[in-house]
Amino acid sequence: MPRHSPYIRGMTLRKIARLGHPVLLARAEPVGDPTRPEMARLIEDMLETMQDAGGVGLAAPQVHESVRLILAVDPASAADGNPPTCHVLVDPVLEPVDGDMGDGFEGCLSIPGLRGLVPRHRRLRWRALDRDGAPVEGLAEGFFARVLQHEVDHLDGVLYLSRMTDLRQLAFDRELPLLQAWRSRMEEAQE
Repeated sequence: MPRHSPYIRGMTLRKIARLGHPVLLARAEPVGDPTRPEMARLIEDMLETMQDAGGVGLAAPQVHESVRLILAVDPASAADGNPPTCHVLVDPVLEPVDGDMGDGFEGCLSIPGLRGLVPRHRRLRWRALDRDGAPVEGLAEGFFARVLQHEVDHLDGVLYLSRMTDLRQLAFDRELPLLQAWRSRMEEAQE
């Protein structure tokens, strides 16, 4: 039996909405009370689906549920052999700390096989409810800040492609090393 079979843990792998599906274009509705049984089930299904897909973040609209719920992995939280923390954030709100922006390549489970260069805030404050309805907040930097912004964009019907400033910086996964080498050559030539 496959490792991520829904029969092992009683969860369901959800189908991931792909680019062009209307659920990815609409603003998601607030969750309100995350302790409802259907929300607990959705969270567990999303965790299983994200793990199965090899993602570091997932928004409820990506599994055809138009509610303001995201999962976001903080890779920097891994320590002493423990896995990184996966935050379950209900009705999340993000606030940039400053205007410092950085470019980074992003992929998306809803746009498989592609990566694009996207400008994002390097640091931000976040607040939300956790799965038990308790308020949570924190400061995110670097990659974790990027993941949060990417997933909250899904809640607003925004895909990373619309954040790109230069579509020449879009590549299939297999071509990404070539694009990165080309970018490096262009940057060196400008110096």
